[in-house]
Formats: sequence, C-alpha cells, structure tokens
Amino acid sequence: MSKQPEQVIETPTAEKIDTHLLKTVGVRPDQATPTELMQAVAQVARQQLSQRWVETQAADRDARARRVCYLSMEFLIGRSLGNALAALDLQEPAAVGLMKHARSLEDVAACEPDAALGNGGLGRLAACFLDSMASLGLPSFGYGIRYEYGMFAQQIEDGAQVETPDPWLADGTPWEFPRTGINVPIRFGGWVEHHGEGEQMKAVWRPAGEVAAKAYDMVIPGHGTNRVSTLRLWKAVAPAHLDLHAFNTGDYGRAASVKNEYENISWVLYPNDSTPAGRELRLKQEYFFTAASIHDIVCRHLEEHGGLTNLSEKVAIHLNDTHPAIGVAELMRVLCDDHGMRWKDAWAQCVDVFSYTNHTLMPEALETWPVALMQHVLPRHLEIIFRINKEFLEFAAAQRPGDTAFLSRLSLIDEHGERRIRMAHLSIVGSHKVNGVSELHSQLLVQTIFADFATLWPDRFTNMTNGVTPRRWLQQANPGLSTLLDSSIGRQWRSRLDALSALREQRHDPGFQKSFATVKRANKERLAELIADSTGVIVDPSSLFDVQVKRIHEYKRQLLNVLHVVTRYQAMLIHPHGIGGRPWVPRTVIFAGKAASSYHAAKSIIRLIHDVGAVINNDSRIGDKLKVVFIPNYGVSVAEVIMPGADLSEQISTAGTEASGTGNMKLALNGALTIGTDDGANIEIRQQVGDDNIFIFGLRAAEVVTQRQAGYQPMRFYESNSALRAALDGIAGGQFSLAEPGRYRSLIDSLLWGGDHYLLLADYADYVATQSKVDDLYREPAQWAAKAIANVAGMGIFSSDRTIREYAEQIWRIRPEAG
Repeated sequence: MSKQPEQVIETPTAEKIDTHLLKTVGVRPDQATPTELMQAVAQVARQQLSQRWVETQAADRDARARRVCYLSMEFLIGRSLGNALAALDLQEPAAVGLMKHARSLEDVAACEPDAALGNGGLGRLAACFLDSMASLGLPSFGYGIRYEYGMFAQQIEDGAQVETPDPWLADGTPWEFPRTGINVPIRFGGWVEHHGEGEQMKAVWRPAGEVAAKAYDMVIPGHGTNRVSTLRLWKAVAPAHLDLHAFNTGDYGRAASVKNEYENISWVLYPNDSTPAGRELRLKQEYFFTAASIHDIVCRHLEEHGGLTNLSEKVAIHLNDTHPAIGVAELMRVLCDDHGMRWKDAWAQCVDVFSYTNHTLMPEALETWPVALMQHVLPRHLEIIFRINKEFLEFAAAQRPGDTAFLSRLSLIDEHGERRIRMAHLSIVGSHKVNGVSELHSQLLVQTIFADFATLWPDRFTNMTNGVTPRRWLQQANPGLSTLLDSSIGRQWRSRLDALSALREQRHDPGFQKSFATVKRANKERLAELIADSTGVIVDPSSLFDVQVKRIHEYKRQLLNVLHVVTRYQAMLIHPHGIGGRPWVPRTVIFAGKAASSYHAAKSIIRLIHDVGAVINNDSRIGDKLKVVFIPNYGVSVAEVIMPGADLSEQISTAGTEASGTGNMKLALNGALTIGTDDGANIEIRQQVGDDNIFIFGLRAAEVVTQRQAGYQPMRFYESNSALRAALDGIAGGQFSLAEPGRYRSLIDSLLWGGDHYLLLADYADYVATQSKVDDLYREPAQWAAKAIANVAGMGIFSSDRTIREYAEQIWRIRPEAG
C-alpha cells in the first residue's frame, strides 16, 4: 500500500495535470493550491474537448448541416469540470492524479464557481437541453449573454435577503474561448428614413448609439459521443472605450460614462425593472443578444450557402420564452433592409425558421413593452411590428368578419391604457410551432390565454413535456445511487433513462431496499453538513427531509408550506408526545431559492421562514422533532447536494399556474416522494409512478376556476378552521417576530382581505391532512423505500434526451444521430 502514491505519479493524467500546473497555470506542482489544481485539471479536459469541438464544427460545416439555434436569456449550467470529466470518462484518472497532491476530486471541483448565467428553471432547462442536443448528435448552437455578475449572490442578514454581486468571472474561467474576430455592431435609438414608395421603398435606420457584441464560446460536451456543441455568449463592449480629452482634463467620470452606459448591458441578469432606466436596460439586453445571434446565424449561413433563399431549410431558431421574441422583427429587418428580400418572401422564411416555447399561464407574467419605449430604443423594429400586426389582423378579420373584440384580443398591440407590445403574440404570429412544457400547460394554453390564436392555427400548438439530463442530475449529483443502479440494472440508463423501469421488480426486495436506504442516508448526511456549514443549524439525518427549493414566488406557495410548519409547531406545543397515540415524526423542513430584488412579498416570505425557524429551532420543548432551515444562494451546485438528500419533494403551486417544473423531476429521480397539487408535470409524474406513490392534494385546475368564478372568500376558511386561524393569528400577531409584532400583518392581510389570489387557504386543510399521510408512511421504512424506488423507476420519460428528440423530429425537423 505504501508504494501506491508512487504509482499514481506515473499515470498519464497525473503527468498532464503537473504539466498544466507548470506551463498553463504557472505554479510549481508541489505548491499548487486547490484552485490551481482545479484550473490544471480543467485544462486537461479542455485540451481534449477542444479537439473534439473543432472536429465537430468542421464536420457540420462540410456537411452543410441543418442546425438548431437555441436563444435563451439564461443558461444555468452550474460547474463545468465534473460534467467535462464525465463526458470524457476522465473522472477516475483525474481523481487518481490528484492523489499525488493529497487532494480529492470532489474538493478540487468545489473550487470552481457556478457560472452565473441564469437563475431558475428556465435557465436550468436550457442547460439540460444543450447537454441533450450534444449527446444526441444534433448540430446546435446555444446563444445567450455573458453576464459579468449574473443575477446576484444571495446573503441572509437578520433573516432578510440581501443581494450582492456574484463576480463569477473575477478569476477567469477555463471553459470559455474568446472569439476575437467576431465583433457584431448592435445599434440603438435614432430614427428611420424612408426612400421610394410601395414595394420599392427602402427603410434606412439612423441609430443614435452603438455597442459591440463580442463572442465568447463555451464548450458543451456530448456524453457517449465525440460531439461537442457550442454555447456562444455575447459581451457588450463600447466602441469608444475612453474620452481621452475628458480624462486628461481630470473629468474621469465623463471619460468612462460612454463605456459604462453600453457595457452595463451584459453586467447583470434581469436588472431591476421597477424604474424607467431598468426597463430600458432590460429591453436593450434582449435586443443585444438576439440581434448579435441572428447576425451570427445569417453570416454562417451565407458563408456555407451563398444566399438566404434556403435559410429556413438549414436553420431552426428556437425562442426560449419571449426574451428573444424581438428576433422576429430583427430577422425581418435583416432580410428586408440589409439583404433586399421582398417582405412576402422574408415573412415566409421567418415563420418557417422560428419556433417558440411558452413558459407561463399567468397573463400578468406575459412580457409586454411600452410602444413609446420601443420607439425610443428600436424605432425600425416598431415599424416592422406594426406592419406584421396590420397584415395579421387583416388575415384574422377575414376569418371572423366584424368581430372587433376578437381582433383586439389577438392584436400584437394592447390598446388598453398605455399602448404596449405583446411579445408572446409576436412570438406566436412569427413562429410555425408554439409549445407548452407539460400536458396540462399545453392544454390550458389553447383553452385560455392563447385560445383565439388556436382557433386560427390549431396545428401550430403542441406539447413538449420538459425533462432533465440524467448525466448531471443522477450520474454526477448522486454517485452513490448511480453505482447502485449500475450494479443492479447496468449502465445504459445514462443515455436511455427508460432503463430505470427495471427497478420496479426490485422495489420490494429487502436487500435492494437496504442498499437504497444506505445510499439515501449518506446523501442526507452530506446535506446535513451543507446545512450546518451554511446556516449553523444542526439537523438529524434520520429525520424526514422535507424539501422545497425553487424561485420564491407567491404562486409557488412557499407560504402554504410555512403555514403547515406553524400548524405543526403549535400542535406539538399542545400535544408534545404526539396525537392519537402516534409520536411525532421528526421532520427537517428545508427551503432554498431567490426572490427577485424588487419582489417585496417574496422577500417577506423569506424573512418569515427565517423568523419561524429561529423560534422553532431554539425551542427546547421541540428539540429535534422539528427544524426549519433556509439554505442561502441556491444554485446548481447547491441543488446537486439537496436533490439526492431529499425525502419529500414539495411541488405545491396553485393548480393551473405552474407550466411544468423540473425540480419535481430531479427530486423524484433521486428517490424523493412528491407532495403536490395536480399541476404542471406533477400530473405526468403521477401517471408514471402511480397514484399510490405520490401525495396529491388540493383543488384541480378546473376547480380553481370554479372557486374563483363563484366568488372566493378566504375569510370563510379562516373562520371555519381553528388550526388555520391559529397559524395565521400567530404569524400576524408577532409570535415569530416579537421585536416587531406587526412585521407580517400585511402578508396575512393579503390572504384574508386581499383575495388570497393563489388560494392558499382553500387548499390548506387538504395539504395538512396529506402531510399526516406522509408521516404515517415515513413510520414504515420498508413501505417508504418501496415507493421511493418506484419513483426512480418511473422517471424514464423525464429525460431531456426524450424531450429533445421530440423537438428535433416534430418542430426543428432535424434527425438526431443517436436514436
């Protein structure tokens, strides 16, 4: 055994690590820090990926391949080192190579910051999709913004969320490749001149300002293939970096003002849009990355094909939500103004090129822009949108003559109050396919918010149920379970997740249950360490780990979860030894997620979680029977620890509001049981795992509509349910905020007197009763294990590989290389 380190020194990977430490990182190998070791290991992987990447691009170029270009405001890719090593099958060699430096691969990989390129489910979905596109062999590009600081790093001070910068690029990243030769001018403001008449009229945009979009490429490795795809991110750079005269006269602020005015476009994801300046910056961001991406797509197509008449035959552009919707107008501008294509021909190309994914059912969440702001920032695009709208409404009027209300609902311009451009409408009119992201969501799209469009184009709407990549969310996040699966059903689940169905035969096997429980216990211990390190709260890994991790939003109903916690706590004080002869099941309730910086109600919920936790966690009468924790700065690397350690997955949105959800898939894939409403992809999870292996409660979507139409009165629930009344009174009366008793009065008043828009009180009783069923099952470890295994076994359909195959075949018209 004593000679093993000497053998490690001689491995090729160990030698390559030392070479990169010396020649790339610039440090003596025996003095390398963990961060420097991470950089060196990353360079070993980068070197191999670069070769595959160049070969991939050359092959696609030589084949004149049809490509999918995925435009998204977010790509929440997390850390890249583990994913790269897994794709290259270098995990074990890298771990052995690091033994020479007395470091573990896990500790070294933890030195890599999460890429701050996204925030929530939208961005993580995009990252999963890129992984699947590469793994399935699709010629593809992802396009987004190279954010300097991302959204924000979340800190907690006195229980309140505090936003701080997230400088993930401060020390550089080994995963990006600057493309110095790609510099796209992006213009803003000014006016438009028109020359000529009719079809011969030429529009000339005279912009008031310009910023350069510089390209930075990140590699997206495929798994089980040599293909490496590209994520191209754009950085804003001011053309004139410095007013040298102002600088030399001591006016340093004015000298840098132009640089800051434009370069702030790529500083922060989702700048606060509660001010006019914030809204303008947000619109500039969306146009900036979309215009740069379309320029890149068109230039590549011209290089390979020499003309644009076959653009839609060779390019599929997908709009991930409405953030890149301005691309419809931009492509029309490029085709007509820059390349002289006739409007009719350009429009035919445009509709055939674009497709659009909608991610929300809530009308208030659909993006709109004031006409006046569009006129100020993008005057030519406003003209194009007006023409698209005019021709579209003429088409619609021919279908239903005289129905002005129909036309008003369809119009790309909302004329009620301040005139606003409806970006979802622009996306629908400008695309040949529009999809929702779960069965229920897609059904409701055509029945509610887009019902009028569906009467015009019933075949334009379809469903693409979301999925997650098993490489990241099982192989990498849960190595213990992955090893168990490999020994039980083989390794094929990595690329064919439906192979997990073989586990159904083993769910009642005592030996497999024991192995499964051992893995879960180790994952819970790892999560308990994260909780202790990040919050200071010590939790018992044998307690039920009850997890709700997602963006903090009223419709996701973290507040309903808190109401149950308070109810449970109050009941424990009255019945310390349990109820009905059954002792309390110890439970650790785990929250994580960020609230938008201007979303005051969501930030109030975060503070309430902390205040409730501070009281409960320090109540000696409760001990370890109930703990409440909030893990700060939720992101991909934190999720990779939480998901494998969860016992219970909280998916409790108001039915009819959650488009899909992917956290529910990740948690179930790692053996958590879901408690949730019949909403989003919960419905399809229930169909796959069986009604007996999931806890569904609350009103269904149709019942929510009926309840609201009947005149929902939350006070009736408050008055008729003593436990609910006690919980609400406790929160509103200062039981959890003694220093400021009225701190949560407005939050509770919004439920009782503000209409309880998301029907928390209507679902409360069933939710609490269902939580009792959770307790009953957790008291029976063998039964719980069998149901948890059944959840893993039923997750095969929720692979992003399946989703991307469906996109490729039904929307993008590209055949995947991998079947």
